[in-house]
Amino acid sequence: MSAVLRVWRGVRWYVREMTGEARWDEYAARCATEGTEPISRRAWERHRADEREHRPQSRCC
Repeated sequence: MSAVLRVWRGVRWYVREMTGEARWDEYAARCATEGTEPISRRAWERHRADEREHRPQSRCC
């Protein structure tokens, strides 16, 4: 059972890193450390999408 759990945790970590889900947790932890109030998740996602749109790293076309 522990091998299955380890595989599941590895897959979950990989998916969270690839989708950017872990970045929200990092942002919330940083705000807690700094003692600042984080913006809403929706506003944070909007800001993140705007940054990706205005500063593209690569394009397929």
